[in-house]
Amino acid sequence: MTDTDVDLEATPRATDPLAAINASPNVRDGGPDMIQLLTPEGVRVPHPEYDALVESLSDEDLRGFYRDLVLIRRVDTEATALQRQGELGIWASLLGQEAAQVGSGRALRPQDYVFPSYREHGVAWCRGVDPMNLLGLFRGVNHGGWDPHEKNFHLYTIVIGAQALHATGYAMGIQRDGDVGTGEEDRDAAVISYFGDGATSQGDVNEALVFAGVNRAPVVFFCQNNQWAISVPNEKQLPSPIYQRASGFGIPGLRVDGNDVLAVYAVAKSALDHARSGQGPTLIEAFTYRMGAHTTSDDPTKYRVSAEVEVWKHRDPIARFTAWLAHEGIADRAFFDQVEAEGDELAASVRERCLAMPDPEPLAMFDHIYVEEHPVVETERAELRAYLDSFEGAH
Repeated sequence: MTDTDVDLEATPRATDPLAAINASPNVRDGGPDMIQLLTPEGVRVPHPEYDALVESLSDEDLRGFYRDLVLIRRVDTEATALQRQGELGIWASLLGQEAAQVGSGRALRPQDYVFPSYREHGVAWCRGVDPMNLLGLFRGVNHGGWDPHEKNFHLYTIVIGAQALHATGYAMGIQRDGDVGTGEEDRDAAVISYFGDGATSQGDVNEALVFAGVNRAPVVFFCQNNQWAISVPNEKQLPSPIYQRASGFGIPGLRVDGNDVLAVYAVAKSALDHARSGQGPTLIEAFTYRMGAHTTSDDPTKYRVSAEVEVWKHRDPIARFTAWLAHEGIADRAFFDQVEAEGDELAASVRERCLAMPDPEPLAMFDHIYVEEHPVVETERAELRAYLDSFEGAH
């Protein structure tokens, strides 16, 4: 059986060879509770609760969303290529999840704080983090070279689900500092934590939901349900939809079409406003799909058929937004060509700057470990220095 074949022996017989794929939980449409403002074909769907939030966006804002979507996909594509060429140790692609990240990222205010996992390149872009800082981490030349407090965007978290607890603790802190529910637009703050569907099986995420619910902490839990926890599909780990779990923690839960940048923006903005005003946390499930591998060390053809991917290609977040912008006259061919050219320039810059990154000094690993000197660290630093000095021409 090839990667493109569907194993019909393992599924009910059907006239349409893709019937089994289309019926799979991994390609379902998200159900009647899913909030959607743009269909996969780019047709606007009215929604009484969220229309006003989208209609408040200017044409310039909307073109900015498109630019974000396209440019971060170019960064992601170039980073994947760099890893394949041996220039990065590993890369976690966001391909297919751009709308979930850009929509929620653009709903944030400057004073809000982000706790990402390791795939939130689109959110990092929206917060002004230089893509080179992301590549430096995966190239192994720094530990995440951005200042978390300058961008209000924390360093990437590799431990699955740990960032949900970090976010809840931080949210409880700003709540106790009095920076929630004051009615001052430039002061009231919220926190957002990003994680995947696989992380919802971790104790850390559930503990965070308990603490946030009990304390009415100003935090939004943003789950990008991309259908696969590495090789584990939703139906093997989720007995009920993720957003429905929220009721057990006493907080609101929402499912949004994660490939619809307008719907994600509206739902995230509403939840963040809810948190900033002192009304407590929200769990958002962004129903999306991981088009690529889990990371570049993964081979998705070992556990999913390419026919499933083909179904999701028709729900591409950039294609649907492009269709709507063009239909509404918000953007024209000249604009799309301009952004494409900007993407080409960005990709070339990413490659050039990545290859020019210097290796770190070996002794730098001992910096910034403790506020004050530590005898064990200093002993190890001296031992490594002596070892390096033992080589001829070390100086």
